[in-house]
Amino acid sequence: MNPTRLFDILYHQLDNNPIEKSLVTKKEGIWEYTSTESLIDQVNQVSRGLLKYGIKPGDKIAIITSINRTEWLIMDYAIQQIGAVTVPIYPTLSKEDFIYVFNDSQSIFCFVSDEGLFEKIQNIRKECPNLVSIFTFDEVEGGTHWTTIRSMGEDAGTQYEVDSLKDIIQPDDLVTLIYTSGTTGKPKGVMLSHRNIISNVLNCHERVIIEGDEGYRVLSFLPICHVLERMVTYIFMYRSYTIYFAESIEKLALNLKEVKPNVITAVPRVVEKLYAAIYNKGISGGWIKSQIFTWSLKVAEKFEPFKNNGLSHKIADALVFKKWREGLGRELKLIICGSAALAENLNRMFFAAGLPIMEGYGLTETSPVIAVNGNKKDLFRFGTVGPLIKDSLVKIAEDGEILTKGPNVFIGYHNDEEKTKETFTEDGWFKTGDIGHMKDGFLVITDRKKEIFKTSGGKYITPQITENYLKQSRFIEQAMVVGDGEKMPCALIQPDFNFISEYIKFKHLHMNAYMSPEEIVKNPIIRERIMEDVEKVNQILGNWEKIKKFELTPTVWSIEGEELTPTLKLRRKIIKKKYIDLYNKMYDK
Repeated sequence: MNPTRLFDILYHQLDNNPIEKSLVTKKEGIWEYTSTESLIDQVNQVSRGLLKYGIKPGDKIAIITSINRTEWLIMDYAIQQIGAVTVPIYPTLSKEDFIYVFNDSQSIFCFVSDEGLFEKIQNIRKECPNLVSIFTFDEVEGGTHWTTIRSMGEDAGTQYEVDSLKDIIQPDDLVTLIYTSGTTGKPKGVMLSHRNIISNVLNCHERVIIEGDEGYRVLSFLPICHVLERMVTYIFMYRSYTIYFAESIEKLALNLKEVKPNVITAVPRVVEKLYAAIYNKGISGGWIKSQIFTWSLKVAEKFEPFKNNGLSHKIADALVFKKWREGLGRELKLIICGSAALAENLNRMFFAAGLPIMEGYGLTETSPVIAVNGNKKDLFRFGTVGPLIKDSLVKIAEDGEILTKGPNVFIGYHNDEEKTKETFTEDGWFKTGDIGHMKDGFLVITDRKKEIFKTSGGKYITPQITENYLKQSRFIEQAMVVGDGEKMPCALIQPDFNFISEYIKFKHLHMNAYMSPEEIVKNPIIRERIMEDVEKVNQILGNWEKIKKFELTPTVWSIEGEELTPTLKLRRKIIKKKYIDLYNKMYDK
């Protein structure tokens, strides 16, 4: 029988394929394994402990971790199965947003991973009147360790209380409250039920998973508080994959070699950075090796999936692409990608290298997947986000906006009936805010509705398409197309400072390879080289879309700097405000 509540996935694994290594976290240099049986025992202990602490169905409990770890899922399942509600929170939120989320959700307990987060939440505690207790996963001076709750539940004699609560939990009950990071304004609390997420798990897992996958390993590094990573984690548990939690993004390369994962989940920015690292290494191996590498990329540009791509591809695979796979642990079979648009040529490159990327589409409000490419010829198309998943309905509004219905569509926004009403049509279709169309049964996304703008000449500009072209340049880390209400489109560009330093050394240019970012953006030679790549993009754009001017920003756009959301999307208003002087310069203001 298929699970109908999220915590049923635990018992599905136990009944169908219990494993010794269900969840794995590295502690003090050693990978620590948790078996299916141990995981369930700990989940039940924590559930019993929470009940002894007075937690009731409907109570909200926040979880904040700097990295993914086994304790996160133990808490998640333990909270779920007594009818309480998890509130996963990004660790990078501002103080103001932390206060807002705690107060809007009325979270009673908060679990944090480490000392830094403990201090951050402790410092705002007085401004969060509903917050009763803060627990830590690490040992933190002055903090209450999470095992205190587990110890409270050691007596299995009260398990009947947990079981009775489990029995009355319904698929349509609220299970989690996820606050979207948003590119503007305050976070919105997205209310998701068991049915919302479990429908996504059951309707997605066969689309992206490879046959003969018993014993597969996963390396999880995207924030598990993000709905995509969380939902696919449930998929992996449903299929009894071993889930390793990466130590950090900085140690990702090391962890890939240690774990040798078969599957990872990524966002386009991660794929772009992986490619940048591969490219940099490929062109710096001496003249002959760099020529072979460059030739292999041209072979990859013609690659067609699920076909015989001929002798050239076999040679390129033996000489070059095999090394790509070795760099990612040798055994990677699948990359699941979502959250933003992935450049088609980048996907083709990875596919040609035997590293297929299955791009999908959805929102937090759709739990999250609406459509996703599959690992079969009739379920995959480059340049699309795949066919719709089972039970997902889509129609295109007159203005091109994608509307959807299905069991995965959320309950509504917490404490905001007006916003909930605004986001649905009168006949009940959820308005995604994205522009797209269906092509031969595949969904194609073109842009965010609210990001499309019109120049003063009345021409519409879809910035994301141009930005993806620009980021294909090795010299460009980030790009934001601007020009709403202006006479022409321009671009703010954040150079790839690390690549530029390597480029200066590789080309033996007569300039300092260790220039500061401020010096790099002012350097006429570097600026001219970036101009070449901007002009290449302009050649494939319509006259009204061409980038007429650009300015280079001297700082790296980041989550901490607030230019990017936690899922690495552009915060356009903040970027424009931060670099308003450069913006005004482009428009002679």
